[in-house]
Amino acid sequence: MAKKKMKSHSGAKKRFFVTGTGKIRHFRSGHSHRLQGKSAERKRRLKKDSILDKVHEKKIRALIPYK
Repeated sequence: MAKKKMKSHSGAKKRFFVTGTGKIRHFRSGHSHRLQGKSAERKRRLKKDSILDKVHEKKIRALIPYK
């Protein structure tokens, strides 16, 4: 009898991406609305994606097993 495959978390697979080197990439929060009070420099910084911290990496890898 074949083993059942794990399901990927739908929300996580839309938000996290695995790089070629195996690191997990994500987009920063806070760049969708209420931008008037933020400086231009801060908004530019929020546009860019970043690498996920090692602290959270194990949990996120469990949510996206096949990426």
